[in-house]
Amino acid sequence: MDNANTNLLDTVDGRTKLAGSNRMEILLFSLGTNETFGINVFKVREVSKTPFITRAPNMPAGVEGLISLRGNVIPVLSLARIIGVAKPDQPLGGSMMVTEYSKRTLGFLVDGVDRIIRVEWSKVRQPDSMAGGGQNYITAITEVADGKLVSILDVETILSQTFGEAPVGQIVPIDGEQEANVFFVDDSAIARKKIAEVLDKLGSRHKHALNGLEAWTRLEGMATHAQQQKRSLAEELTMILVDAEMPEMDGYVLTRNIKNDPRFDGIPVVMHSSLSSEANRSMGKAVGVDAYVAKFDAQVLAETLRPYLLKAYKD
Repeated sequence: MDNANTNLLDTVDGRTKLAGSNRMEILLFSLGTNETFGINVFKVREVSKTPFITRAPNMPAGVEGLISLRGNVIPVLSLARIIGVAKPDQPLGGSMMVTEYSKRTLGFLVDGVDRIIRVEWSKVRQPDSMAGGGQNYITAITEVADGKLVSILDVETILSQTFGEAPVGQIVPIDGEQEANVFFVDDSAIARKKIAEVLDKLGSRHKHALNGLEAWTRLEGMATHAQQQKRSLAEELTMILVDAEMPEMDGYVLTRNIKNDPRFDGIPVVMHSSLSSEANRSMGKAVGVDAYVAKFDAQVLAETLRPYLLKAYKD
């Protein structure tokens, strides 16, 4: 697969049908070690041989230079060097994955690209937080048919540690006597930090979960408690913010569960995802999300959430 140009958008329609199935497709690749890595296919636009890369001054560590791709100049990153597994004098890698992430196009250099596999999110686990090495760059672990483990990269952490975190900036708080209550879920520590900062500046209380299954367990508990108190959950919970791709249960299944449970009537669900293509918006719409916002623009997130949060203040 890595010896020819491969356009991965040709199969978007087929992958869109995965919405609500709790399955994802992963592109497997290597970085010159014995480990196997993976990335969500929806993040990858195409795979090609490593092109000529123009060096540029003052580039962050791990950014090898720039290329021109159909009229657009994009940075090219060496994944092996960024996550700290490159050997001394190791070549840059024979393949390049062109990724689209949070409306940003990047080239990722890898040693070789293997194949696409389909996995159940229920079989994808978060890594042990106590593990060392490049563990901070891994968002999840899964196992392929031959028993080999696959480390799924946390692209959000890679980008934030390479290019730096964008400041949230000034956000006008919502004035009112009653605060909104938001429940959000995201498997990325970087994303959780940014979401919490936006909600704090808006003046909203919030709780969070680390993956879809944990979120659904906690939300069910909240719904059961409200039912026992003979109260509507909508009186206690203003809105739910979900990520799309998460270990154990993805955001599409989580949203479908919420929308199919009458105890959550009146509580909007907003999907917040780095998968920013129209195909992914369509997937969110198919399971009933009330709004879809691409990561991570703090101002856009705040203004997307604001009308839903205002309801709590008005009520």
